[in-house]
Amino acid sequence: MSADPVARALGAAISEALGARFEVTALSPVGGGCIHTALDVAGRSSATGAMRYFAKVNDSASAAMFEAEADGLAALIDAGCVTVPEVVARGHDDERAWLVLQWLELTPLADRSAAALGHALAAQHRVPREHFGWARDNFIGDSPQANGWSDDWHAFWRDQRLQPQLRIAARKRLPSRMIDRGERLVADCGALLANHRVEKSLLHGDLWGGNAAALEGDVAALFDPAVYVGDREADVAMTELFGGFPAGFLAAYRADWGLDDGYTVRRELYNLYHVLNHANLFAGDYVRQATHSIERLLAEIA
Repeated sequence: MSADPVARALGAAISEALGARFEVTALSPVGGGCIHTALDVAGRSSATGAMRYFAKVNDSASAAMFEAEADGLAALIDAGCVTVPEVVARGHDDERAWLVLQWLELTPLADRSAAALGHALAAQHRVPREHFGWARDNFIGDSPQANGWSDDWHAFWRDQRLQPQLRIAARKRLPSRMIDRGERLVADCGALLANHRVEKSLLHGDLWGGNAAALEGDVAALFDPAVYVGDREADVAMTELFGGFPAGFLAAYRADWGLDDGYTVRRELYNLYHVLNHANLFAGDYVRQATHSIERLLAEIA
């Protein structure tokens, strides 16, 4: 058995999940993780031979984040429209927490795989849901994301998305003008959603380019979700933030389910949540970006 405590913990967790002994033979760092340590886990099972998994590891306080991620992946799998990695094992001890996932051979999205994702996401968004929100709180990056159930989309977006980010900004003593103007926007943002029919759709919730990739055969895959039920445009909007997706994505999505008039303004409103979160996490240019976004949205209301 490996002397590496991480290898021992992962080996034991995978063995329990498989119902057969699994010995880790190699752990290799994987790029892309900014919160957790990401690992390529190679090993051998007494039942199936050579196996490979993807694992995230962090200190034990991260167990709640891994639990929420596993819950989100299960919801996306249950919807049956978009490919996501299956959860193999999850657990923690006194020192560390871990999440072990199916290994997927990923490559960057290209136009055809992005188009496949557009069709798949439109199908997922069409699956009927009863309420906005989610049964449990989860995380957006490493920031807490409050949910709960609601039948009022405007109130949910105001109270569970924008308002909490402004409170965090106040605690972090970000510029008072940004916060004050943001509070005014929050009070009046219902005007930006007026006359917009909102369908209750299961959202990935953190759909930037770093959380999507392609598999063999131009199949698209998603990972690192922050799921909840909300306006489908919130997912679509984020695909146009932080570098965006290949053009084939939006064209395919619109072909299956067109976006309503006024989308460009709502895109700004929905992406403000993520920009504020980045401002709270990283400050710098994100504070200026959030401030400018707030002013543009207030100008739409005036």
